[in-house]
Amino acid sequence: MSALDRHLHEQAEATLAALRGRLGDLKPQLDVRRVGRVIEVGDGVAIAVGVEAPVAGELLDVGGIPARAEIVSDERIHLVLLGEGDAMAGAVVRRLGRVLDVPAGDGVIGRVIDPVGRPLDDLGPLRTRERVVVDGAPIPLLDREPVTRPLRTGVFVVDAMIPVGRGQRQLIIGDRSTGKSELGVDILAALGPDLVGVYVAIGRRGAEVSGFLEELRRAGFFERGFAVVATADAPLGQIHLAPYTAFAIAESLMLRGRDVVVILDDLTAHAHAHRTLALLLDRPVGREAFPVDVFYAHARLLERATQLGARRGGGSLTALPIIETQAGDLAAYIPTNLVSITDGQIRMDAGLVAEHQLPAVDVSLSVSRVGGKAQPATLRKLAGSVKNRYALFLELETFSRFGAQLEATTQRVIDWGRRTRLLLRQERAKPLGWPESVIRLLVLQSPEVTRVPLAQIHEAADRALQRCRERLPEPLRKLAAGKKLEDAELRALAEHVEAALRPLLEPDPEASTEPTQPLPSPSPESSTREANQGPTLAPQTAPEAP
Repeated sequence: MSALDRHLHEQAEATLAALRGRLGDLKPQLDVRRVGRVIEVGDGVAIAVGVEAPVAGELLDVGGIPARAEIVSDERIHLVLLGEGDAMAGAVVRRLGRVLDVPAGDGVIGRVIDPVGRPLDDLGPLRTRERVVVDGAPIPLLDREPVTRPLRTGVFVVDAMIPVGRGQRQLIIGDRSTGKSELGVDILAALGPDLVGVYVAIGRRGAEVSGFLEELRRAGFFERGFAVVATADAPLGQIHLAPYTAFAIAESLMLRGRDVVVILDDLTAHAHAHRTLALLLDRPVGREAFPVDVFYAHARLLERATQLGARRGGGSLTALPIIETQAGDLAAYIPTNLVSITDGQIRMDAGLVAEHQLPAVDVSLSVSRVGGKAQPATLRKLAGSVKNRYALFLELETFSRFGAQLEATTQRVIDWGRRTRLLLRQERAKPLGWPESVIRLLVLQSPEVTRVPLAQIHEAADRALQRCRERLPEPLRKLAAGKKLEDAELRALAEHVEAALRPLLEPDPEASTEPTQPLPSPSPESSTREANQGPTLAPQTAPEAP
């Protein structure tokens, strides 16, 4: 026997002797657990019997598949399956001793997870020990505060005309293929480093979700955000669970004082999943089916979006749910529910998509009920009359298509509106900051903007921004920081904008007859009244008698 063999033999004898010495310390215990069994299986649901003392919302194991106890009665448990695989009648059902919870905390940032909290991005396990209950208690009303801080979306038409505040619930609504998801992804990609973004894919096609995640990855989104994904191929229970998981994790970050923005893409698929589960579980699905009707489900979900008070950390959770309409019908069941739940809506229009007006935001049917108070002061001062004036232009343009001869003032309003419409166009993945938005508004407020050729309006805005950056950098730095400009600083910016526009101006055909007057800034009441009255037609001269 070699020396190595003798050494291994001695080590083995010593280990066995130590184990024999501890045999007397062993105290065998009998652990008796009552397990249930599945008696019926449906599409993503199951019915089990024999489970001892089940709890609603509890997490169970059904033959290796996680499931949630949805309906608990004396004899039966209705389960929603949350994993892939085929559960069969007769499968063993075991209690796991806890309600449904998911990983949370900073360890989730930068990851792509499924609604159960399992990673989908091949980056290994999540590095977090914190877990939060998916169906937790809502934040008390006394701990909430009004929305007072702006959220920069990077989309000019939204930041200027439909402002969103931190802690707000703003609906994105429109027909299919109108750019709703693209708008939400662009908002997430433009978030500042002080914000945490959450993208929630609910029943979307896998190819679409992969494309959006790649866009977000290129924009650096995953340095400050995460995604919860349940594609159309996922189990029905995961599709239904996805928004609740995302909000539970987002709420845990908000309670730490973070500002979180959640895009729910989209709640139409979630409503369909909710209805399907209700039918499979033998629940009523109508409006009177409280508390399991879809209105209550969405209201309970979106009420988690709020601005916390200072004593709870001062964090915020902003929700931007997406909903799909059919043929522009805003009065359908699900859209009506969500319009009444949220603080405003951004309406996307298929007609604008056909005209290549992107993003296709219908300003006339979009509204933000609380975001205006949170809009930066300088931006609010300049944008106050733009939306009303633009609405007046849309009405006048409709009348002008009949070929009527218009007065000079009416024609100038139409010329201004066409340039405004071009400036509202914005390429994807090119967000604008507060300074860029202010400069564009100053361009639109210039009395000479109607003399800038339509094809050069974007060039004019770029020239104005470049000139202000070179000659007045300090006011632009203040705007970028969200501070208010003094009147003298704003006048100086306006003067430099005027100077930047001069080389592009066309000759004024009316210069020889009357001086150029600035465009009117109608009040909301006067704008509506003038729009209802229609354009002012120039008097027609009767033909002379032969």
